[in-house]
Amino acid sequence: MAKIFNVYGACRPDEHYMVDLTSRLEAIKKMVDAGDYFTINRGRQYGKTTTLQALASYLKKDYIVVSLDFQKLGADKFVNENQFSIAFAKRFLRKISLDNELDEDLLLPLKTGLREERDDIELLELFDYLSDICAEADKPIVLMIDEVDASMNNQVFLSFLAQLRADYLDRRQTPTFQSVILAGVHDIRNIRRKIRPERPSNAKRFFNDGRDLPPTEREGAIPHEAHQPNSPWNIAADFDVPMSFDTVNISSMLNQYENDYHTGMSVAEISKVIYDYTSGYPVLVSRICKILDEKIAGSPEYPDKSKAWTMEGLSEAIKRIIKEDNPLYESLLGKLTTYPELKPLLKELFFNGSPIPYVATASYIKDAAMFGFIQNENETAVISNRIFEAVLYNNFISEEFIGNKLYEAGAQERNQFIVGGHLDVRRILEKFIETFSELYGEEDEKFLEKVGRKYFLLYLKPIINGIGNYSIEPQTRNSERMDVVIYYKGEQNILELKLWRGNSYNERGEKQLSGYLDYFHMKKGYMLSFNFNKKKTRGVKEIVFGDKILIEGVV
Repeated sequence: MAKIFNVYGACRPDEHYMVDLTSRLEAIKKMVDAGDYFTINRGRQYGKTTTLQALASYLKKDYIVVSLDFQKLGADKFVNENQFSIAFAKRFLRKISLDNELDEDLLLPLKTGLREERDDIELLELFDYLSDICAEADKPIVLMIDEVDASMNNQVFLSFLAQLRADYLDRRQTPTFQSVILAGVHDIRNIRRKIRPERPSNAKRFFNDGRDLPPTEREGAIPHEAHQPNSPWNIAADFDVPMSFDTVNISSMLNQYENDYHTGMSVAEISKVIYDYTSGYPVLVSRICKILDEKIAGSPEYPDKSKAWTMEGLSEAIKRIIKEDNPLYESLLGKLTTYPELKPLLKELFFNGSPIPYVATASYIKDAAMFGFIQNENETAVISNRIFEAVLYNNFISEEFIGNKLYEAGAQERNQFIVGGHLDVRRILEKFIETFSELYGEEDEKFLEKVGRKYFLLYLKPIINGIGNYSIEPQTRNSERMDVVIYYKGEQNILELKLWRGNSYNERGEKQLSGYLDYFHMKKGYMLSFNFNKKKTRGVKEIVFGDKILIEGVV
């Protein structure tokens, strides 16, 4: 059976194109050998289950591995301590017997306890049984539990963690597991307890870094202390093993594919672009490859795999993954409702260009990072990858489509911006300046500074919608300047959006844009300045800067 790129469930090397996990497994085994207890917490579809399954096989030579999934245990089993203890014991016995060759006498005491059909087995008794098994086993036992999120807001689960912690701390006297590995999206070292009366439906959260909501939004609010972290898992070692793919990982996967199909693709070049867009988020990498292999190849524009695995085909795949609806995006966007403090944080980052310090102790930073929205770059919060950035931008801008006059103007005028199949960015700047000045020319500086760049993106969106896309370069996004890269039919256009801060600042901006064009090996770039000087001259002009042509617009 031919291999495929997998985006559903765990990957298996005999069925799927996948990266070599050897170095990752070696690093995790060192933690297991050291007796560490730890969590593998990453965003949805980040390869956690694939890693656990591969790790179980990798450890078998030296350890007895018991791999459980709390989703399979069932939420109803966490109602009380007795039901959980019985359900856990049954699942533990089944998995340790199926996955390992053991002396049956080792499990006899626990099996006997279950056969007595008791309904009052408590956690302490369960752990006594587990301790006896650990003491008598011929190899150390490693316990792995996937999908711990399924039960993390439950008192029984907290009690379970507390008992694991107690045995870990007493492991010199009490035989216990060599290592315990818990996997899920949430970092359970910082569980937010929800086992309290539900908050009113109109309740607003306080920010856990001490910032309060405005008084007008405070009605029904529940103080953040009611949601304080309260996890007994403070024994967990730091898990710093990389789970994302780098360009070498991506290339290794594409080389497997190329050995099968001989497309003639430039593996190194395509791997770099895929990484640039995904930052190595595993399911996004595999999804782009899957779209190329199964949807782009064989289409009228790309009739075979050789035509698909090109930069043009890759651009089409990226356009499709940004536009599609999938479970990962649903999960990501759903967090904006469950954790309402995330949306203003992201909007501030996107539209106002405000640098957000990456304060690891701030709850909204921890949440945004935990769910995969942001990452730490030079102690500043940046969006994790270009795919997520485009999806979030589209989502935020879609909230303002209806009734927005600039969006409507862009939609009505879009045909005049396509000349010979190419995007006429200069014409876009000219018409935007004209329309924006007509609609908002009398607004005050504070308003224009806040919405100017967002409104340009609203104007641009319907012009390139369905054919092109854009990204905001994180290294230039700040309160005064950000670079937009517009992608249209395989072509790139670099546009700098900035706030006017005088001629000297503008000259620095021209120099910065010229350097950025060098990075992209381009000779023409665009600038759009929001100038609040009443004596300004609106319009577009062309200047020569070294060997570059810069098209500058002022609004």
